[in-house]
This record gives sequence, structure tokens and C-alpha cells, in this order.
Amino acid sequence: MKVLNLQCSHAHGFEGWFASEDEFQSQLARGLVECPMCGDAAVAKLPSAPRLNLGAAAPAEPKRDVVATADPDMQAAWMKMVRHVMANTEDVGERFAEEARRIHYGESEERSIRGQASRAETDSLLEEGITVLPLPIPKALKGPLQ
Repeated sequence: MKVLNLQCSHAHGFEGWFASEDEFQSQLARGLVECPMCGDAAVAKLPSAPRLNLGAAAPAEPKRDVVATADPDMQAAWMKMVRHVMANTEDVGERFAEEARRIHYGESEERSIRGQASRAETDSLLEEGITVLPLPIPKALKGPLQ
């Protein structure tokens, strides 16, 4: 089993577990490897080196240039917030703009909803004074988790 440190083009870091390097490359080529935070399929393997504990003190690591990456604590907080929204809202799917208007104008019961809306629909809702917040939901959270 190979555990790889991966990163998407948005600098979200995550781990991937694969049976072999060939299996990783195969899944990557088929578009099966994606960022759990944003769903980005532009994933790169980060360099890593095995650490063998042979009982002697590990040599000092060479100085490396610092590369800006996403803060793991911030990623965890964001995922917690997304899970909260998923658990406490009704998914109205592609009817989001229509249902948001019905709620706003008192034609439907007031409740927390989520769904899909185009940029034009979102702009139109905002112009009408209907507060909406775009929230990208990772594909992994849209279905049952393993």
C-alpha cells in the first residue's frame, strides 16, 4: 500500500492510498483522483521521502523553500461547516432560485434550503434582496461516505 501526499491546483493538501504507483497513475489518468475539498481533478503528487527508523538520530533535514499551502485547520473548519449546512438544510436541487423566491415572498414556509443556481440566477436573487451564499460542496459529501 502506498500513501501519497497529494495537492490540487488550489493548494489543498490531502492523502491518497493506492495499491501501487501504477494504480495511482491509472486512477489519475481516468480522472478518479480529485481533491476532497473542492473536487479539483488537477492533482499532483508532492515529493516525499521514506523515513527509516534504524535507531540512530535522524540527520537534519536540508533547508527548503517555503511554499504556501492551505491551512489544514482552516480546511477542517470549512469541512465541518459544510457538513453542518448539509445536515441542517433541505436540498431543493435545481429549483433553488424558484424556492428561494417563494420563501422570500411568503408563498412557501420559511426554512433553510440549499441547491444549485446559475450565476445569473444568483445575481437576480441578490438584486431582489434575497440573501444567498454560494457554497461549493465537495463531491465526496454529496453522496454517502464510506
